[in-house]
Parts: sequence; structure tokens; C-alpha cells
Amino acid sequence: MKHYLLLILCFCGTFAFSQPESELPLLTNQQQHGKADQAIPLKAGATFDSTFIYITDTIHLPFFDDFSTNLFQQYNSGYTGPGVTSVEQFALLDGTNIPLPANAIYSLVPTYRRYIDVAGNSFTDTNFASINIQIGSLASYPVSYNGTNVYPAFIILDTLDYPNPVDTIFVFDDVVVQDSATQFFKQLNDSLKLWLDDRVYHNYHMARNPWTIGVATFDGLDRNGYPYSFGSNGSDYADILTSKPIDLTINPISDSIYFSFLYQKQGLGEEPEANDSLILEFFNPALNLWKRVWGVSGGAVSDFRKGHVPISNPNYFANNFQFRFRNYGSLAGGLDHFHLDYVTIRKDSNLGDTLFEDYGFVYPTGSLLKDYTSVPWDHYKNNSNGKMNDSVIVVVRNGHSILANNSNGSVEISYGGNPEGSFVLTAQTLSGGQINYAPTTTYASLHDLSGGYQFDISKPGTKQTFDIRTAATVPFFDSTINDETFTQQYFANYYSYDDGTAERAYSFTGSQARLAMRFDPYEADSVIGASIHFTPTVVNAQGDLFALTIWADNNGVPGAVLYEDNLFVPKEVKYDLGNNRFVNYFFDDTVRIPVSGAFFIGWRQFDPDPLNIGLDKNNDNSQYLFYSLNGGNSWTNSTIEGTIMIRPIFSTSLNAELNVEEKQIVKENFVLFPNPAENTIEVQSSNREVQGLELFNLQGKLVRYSSNAKMEISDIPSGVYLVRPSGSEQMLRLIKK
Repeated sequence: MKHYLLLILCFCGTFAFSQPESELPLLTNQQQHGKADQAIPLKAGATFDSTFIYITDTIHLPFFDDFSTNLFQQYNSGYTGPGVTSVEQFALLDGTNIPLPANAIYSLVPTYRRYIDVAGNSFTDTNFASINIQIGSLASYPVSYNGTNVYPAFIILDTLDYPNPVDTIFVFDDVVVQDSATQFFKQLNDSLKLWLDDRVYHNYHMARNPWTIGVATFDGLDRNGYPYSFGSNGSDYADILTSKPIDLTINPISDSIYFSFLYQKQGLGEEPEANDSLILEFFNPALNLWKRVWGVSGGAVSDFRKGHVPISNPNYFANNFQFRFRNYGSLAGGLDHFHLDYVTIRKDSNLGDTLFEDYGFVYPTGSLLKDYTSVPWDHYKNNSNGKMNDSVIVVVRNGHSILANNSNGSVEISYGGNPEGSFVLTAQTLSGGQINYAPTTTYASLHDLSGGYQFDISKPGTKQTFDIRTAATVPFFDSTINDETFTQQYFANYYSYDDGTAERAYSFTGSQARLAMRFDPYEADSVIGASIHFTPTVVNAQGDLFALTIWADNNGVPGAVLYEDNLFVPKEVKYDLGNNRFVNYFFDDTVRIPVSGAFFIGWRQFDPDPLNIGLDKNNDNSQYLFYSLNGGNSWTNSTIEGTIMIRPIFSTSLNAELNVEEKQIVKENFVLFPNPAENTIEVQSSNREVQGLELFNLQGKLVRYSSNAKMEISDIPSGVYLVRPSGSEQMLRLIKK
């Protein structure tokens, strides 16, 4: 499996219009979908009833976050949780601020008693006396009350000389009624959590060559991975990252305390334009104001750069100092990326501080499986020999300004918390063949983990997950938290090259174009469909149609069609916006297509518009991706670096669960002649007599039908058509002159 993490690349959003393939930014980030709400939402009526107010704690220096772990404050208290208190507030109070009864209702306009003289055809009104109460809005906490004169919420009709002399009419307009709302409170007390919000995207894959594992990414998506403004053409402030209050009651000497951080433009995401920016603001407690103290405009991808900002204003040296980062850019999707790392404040720092001297992993460890990130568990169990990866990529960086002695690292595998096996990462391999790590240098090394351990094939079931810990250190004092990284090896019912996360979208255009990805399974088996991660971009392809297709291998390119969806039962693009970001597409009638050896899976799209599949930019398997613009007569290898997110689903060990049936596809030898044709066509087969023909245009519409092997076409327009012999799933391409 190729890996290009350390290559200097220019990821362009679009190519020349003559190119059928390109890559696009993401409209949403499905990794963030399903994130728990920060607080319980408002109930209907827009009161604050049943919502939480979290009272933040104050943290102390040093402040340090390299984003190797999640240090965002979580807001998940229950109503009866420990330390939770509550206050019930009422909409109506009497003149002494005592809540009025639950059934209290008053009119805001004067009401009266009307005396009606029926005989004299006249009436006299006497207004009710006003009552002064306190009225408060429950839309926000704390409730603000206003003294208001109100009246009984009814009118009395008193008819003289009438059998039922008194009638009461209740007023329903311009009234106020008693209501209540309960506000819950929780005092935060977690000094390990540094941030008050999590609108940024904490991740391990969006930056290009970070200094150590983990960054905070700013873009145009909210905390749940959706655009702040769908379809917006404008720019504004989007993500925000706010610190907890920090106790800064110190007596600094001159040039003694600096705010330090690392930042990168674009990374593996979308390039921010020159008018986009990332800014830093400090909170002035004395003035209760945020002040901008640093900023950088957008531009092309670069290495991470240092930011040093002095903290010198005496007003900042209080017990509630805060800072925040904000980005300015498009609100329409995963656009205009900035990445943040190593946010640091400590005492006695200075302009020349070397706060970034650290050693650690740059990315999670690559797959321990050879060629794939996941395979069906039963395929591995039956063919485990030789399937461990002999070129596992490990990327580390020595951030120190001096040589660092190398030492062996390790890869440890566990299952259910119990150790399973381990590998040694040779020190000189980790450090690029040298006895030391050079200063401020990143090392990508390949390690042969093919011997000494293999995943335990005695584990029962059809799916398995193994935990993997990778560790490496240097003999210097630094932040040891990123001297190890954790991943998982997952076995299910599919083959995958991708790591499950899309940094971009692969875009491919062409009417009736084909797209195919090669897989070489461990054993002969039957494919029942594909798991595909279609992703929204600035162009919404949801609902667009395609025909799921399997091809045999023909010397490294797609060959004969083994299966293609019926033209009348196509698949459609769907977006799964939950935690499972792949949509399963099964073959018609849940049939199984036997494959032995290499095969290709993909689709034929009907319209020229792109379907936009997720593109994993951290793994490059473009050598296996091909497309055809001429009906599959010739194929072109993709030039887009990365891995499209399509996974063939296999049926072995899942037959009972899926209730599928075996269907052997027999390739029939149909011959269409003449082709090109002007007047009459005929189809013959060496397997059987052709009983009829169906003629379709390229939009899938049936143009003509014949009850025998011949068809008259002289009166149809010139162009390209598809001919299907009756009873067959094969399509023959026809050029009408």
C-alpha cells in the first residue's frame, strides 16, 4: 500500500475542465455527525425549562495542549447527577415577589362588569380595579421582571329583569398566564479539561505532517459537522475555540510570559483564500472585552509555523484571563482550513522560547494487514499465513533542537484487554538508519511485521477487533503523552483500502462513464454488494442514479462484466449522516456474484454529473482505480492521489444473516451486427436463440422493442444506444449512423 504523507503536494480543488476527474472539498464532515449536544435543548415554547447552566472552573498554569488527546470539556450531566442543583422560576409574581397560583391568568387590557337594561335598551360599564403584579419572560435566565397593571381575565354581563341575570365571558386575547421553568446548574471541576467549547474538529488526519499526532481544525462546519450556512456565498466568523478561565495572578518580569502555538494553512483540506483568516483574541477582565492580538491570512499549504504573542497588559494578570481562536471564511462547508497545535502558556517564558521541543508520533500507525485496512474475518482465518504487513509505516518527529539518541519502539496487540503479541520497532529503522534522530526532523519508516505474530484465528464469530498500541521514546524530558498512539485492527465482512475518514471528495464526470476499483481477495468467495461512502460537496448528488457493477480482471484493468444492476432498478446516491458513514448497496434480489482472484467493483453512472465519493488522502491506492469514458472499451488509470471509499461486501459466514442466494453469472456470447448501423440490426448468440431485443437510449429510456433477433432502426435519430437481448442482463453498445 503506498503512503505519501511526507510528500510535498499541491492539492488543487479543480483541474482543467477537460479532465474527467478531480477532487473537491467536503460539504459536511460526517466524522462529527452524532456528537452529543453540549446542553439539553430548549423545550417547545422557547423557555429555558430543563436546560443546564454550567459554571466553569478556573485552571492554572502551565496551559498546554498538543491535541494528542481530547481535552474539551464535556457537558453531559443528568438532572439527578452529583452536584446538580436547580432553581424553579415563575412567570408571574405578586407585589411581594411571591409566585402566584398555578392557575393564575390575567388580562393586560382593562375588563369590566356590564349592567344591561333590556327594557331600556341601554347598558352601563364599571371597570374592574387593576392589580399590580410582576411579569417575567422565561426565554432566558436569569428572569427579568417588570411591574405591570393587570385585570381579571373575564367580563361579567349583568342583565336586569332577566331569568339568568349574570353571565361570565372569559378573555383569551391579551392575557398572561402562570408558567414555570426549572434551570439546572452544575459547577465544573475538571482541571484536565482546558476548553469550554468544541466547535473545532479534533482529529489525527486533516493536517499535513503535523509535529506530533493530533490537531484542532478550523473550517466552515459547526460542531456537528454541518455547514454553518447551507449554500451561502458569503464569509463570516465560523469556528471558535475558547479556553477556560486561567488564573494569571502572577507578577511577570519584563518579557517573561508568552502565548505560543503552531498553525498550518490548508493541510490536507481546502486552501483558505487571502481574505480568510485565523485570529487570536485575549479577554480583558477589567474591561469585559475581547481584543484581537494576532492574526494570519489564508494561503497555500505550508509547514506548521510558530506563533509567539507576549502577554504584557497588566489587565490580563487576573484570575479569569481567557483566550480564544476564531477563523474567518466560508460558512458553506468544509472549506478554508486552518490547523492549530501546541497551544502553550507557562511562567518565565520568553521570545526565544523552545516550547515546541518534543518527540512524538505524527500519525496513527498504519494497518498491520498487508495491502488492506480491513478484510473479512473468515477470509483471514482461512488464509492467515503471509498476511501480516511487511511494510507498516510509522511516522515520528524529533522536535528537539539537538540530536536525540534513538531507542527501540514497540507495537503491542491486545484483545479484550488481554495481551496478544508484540513487535519490536528497531531504533535505527525508526531514525532513518542513523544512530540518532536529527534535530527538528520527521522520519517515516517502514517496518516488517510479517513474522513472529499473527492475529489469533481461534477467535469465534464473524467480526473481530484487536487493539494496537505503538510506542517510541527519546531520553529527553518532553510531553510523553504523544510517545504512544492507539489504533484498532477491525475485521468484518468487507475489504477496504481506506482508513474510514474522507479529507476530500473524488469527483468524476461523464455520461455513461464507468469507475472501477481493483481488489484481490484472499480466497474465492461471493460478493453481495458494496459499502460506499458518498459525501456531500458543494454539488449535491443525493438521489442521482448509478448501476453497481463488477468486472473480471483483464491483465490489470477491468475486463468482462460479471454483474451490472438492472437498468430499471438502479441504485441512488445516499448520504449516511450518522456514525456509520457508509451506505450498503446490495445486488438486485440479493444475489451473490462468485469471484476468484482479482476483480473490480464500481459503477456506471447515467448522467455526466459527478457522484462524489469520499477520498481518503492519507492512503494512496490510486494505482487500483480506473475509469472509462467509452463504454468500457478502454480504461484509464486515475491520477488523483488517495483512496476512494468503496468496499466490496462478501457473503461467506453471513449467508444466514443476509438470506442471500447463490447466482452463477454465465457470460453469453452475443454478437451485434452491423455496428455502426443505419437501417437494421441483428443479434446472435452461440448459447441460445435470441427471442427479442430491447433498445435503450443513454438516459435509460426504452426506445423500441422487437419480438425477434432483428430490429428496424432507420427512423430513430443518430447517436449511441444500448441493446439488450431479452432475458439477458448484458447490454450491447450500438452506434446509429
